[in-house]
Amino acid sequence: MTEVAEPTTTNDVFPLLRSCPFAPPPAYEKLREAGPVHRVKLQSGSEAWALTRLEDVRQMLTDPRFSSDRFNPGFPILTKQGRPVRRGGFTPSLINMDPPEHGAARREVVGEFTVKRMKALQPRIQQIVDEHIDAILAGPKPADLVSALALPVPSLVICELLGVPYADHDFFQARSSAMLNREIDQETRTKAVDELQEYLDRLVSEKEAEPADDLLGRQILKQREEHGKADHDSLVSLAFLLLIAGHETTANMISLGTVALLENPGQLAIIKNDPGKTLDAVEELLRYFTIAEFATSRVATEDVEIAGQLIREGEGVLGLSYSGNRDEAAFENPDELDIERGARHHVAFGFGPHQCLGQNLARMELQIVFDTLFRRIPGLKLAAPVEQLPFKHDSSVFGLYCLPVTW
Repeated sequence: MTEVAEPTTTNDVFPLLRSCPFAPPPAYEKLREAGPVHRVKLQSGSEAWALTRLEDVRQMLTDPRFSSDRFNPGFPILTKQGRPVRRGGFTPSLINMDPPEHGAARREVVGEFTVKRMKALQPRIQQIVDEHIDAILAGPKPADLVSALALPVPSLVICELLGVPYADHDFFQARSSAMLNREIDQETRTKAVDELQEYLDRLVSEKEAEPADDLLGRQILKQREEHGKADHDSLVSLAFLLLIAGHETTANMISLGTVALLENPGQLAIIKNDPGKTLDAVEELLRYFTIAEFATSRVATEDVEIAGQLIREGEGVLGLSYSGNRDEAAFENPDELDIERGARHHVAFGFGPHQCLGQNLARMELQIVFDTLFRRIPGLKLAAPVEQLPFKHDSSVFGLYCLPVTW
């Protein structure tokens, strides 16, 4: 096997910041040019391997010798505070599971996110979007598109899907934001996790007493029928994951996508003239921003060779999905926003067994929002220069804290 390489001679410490909101850190291109695999330093003080090319990232994500267990001592941690502590009574969520447990747990719930079921939600999502745009048009200018549309739409959708009271959205959005903030202290993050887990624990108990026709209620009835009883802890863990992932990622893509389209009027004109192109625009925007780029981190459970480099058991690996999604070998002119590119082999939703469970829902929400927003407010424009917008450079999910717009 190939000898283990020396750590990359660079002062860069991961995660690297995006110096431009529309581009990956400049170091990514240099790393790709230098080679496919590099040894890099992490904020936590440890080291990991970094994969820079799309082909290798996809290979790793389908290789069962790489684990998603974030509590594994070798898993690459990207916060200054270091590794989280596994607390008693904690049930791993889908993103932390490996085979065979992961496959079984995913099969339990995957039927809730089929294309057919998502299409059944389409009229309600359209209604939610229209109601929020009605409120924007009736309100003062400028408006904050994050608080008026980007955040409430996916939050309301995931609440209705799961059976979580939307009236509690301020509570769970605040805790979600704290958990994703890489700069926040470990005590505050742990408190946010505990409070949200306690909230969902009570909610699942209420649903077990009286199951409703929502995702959690259906899962309770399904588990009772198939296994004799519902697995309370696994349902709390599932609700925790879906509630956070179901609103944070889509909310940030709505705001970022809006900025990108407003800053690229030629691209915006394509979907205004032909709404049939909007889904292509969604795919391209997902690739272009890759907002959850470190969700593709893993740890090797045995010695593995990738792109000629030996990665030893217990070593962490960053599958740099944003670098992969700007890989010149995989995408022509990758730094250009081209909604007619027709490329769906990106890894913005991950790849392999852990590919995003809710991707069909996210695509549909984004398509409906962009179609409706630019049709109903054709004169929409930014109310502040891009360089003055508050981008989420401190978050594990890139996005915007607010987006002032006018028309």
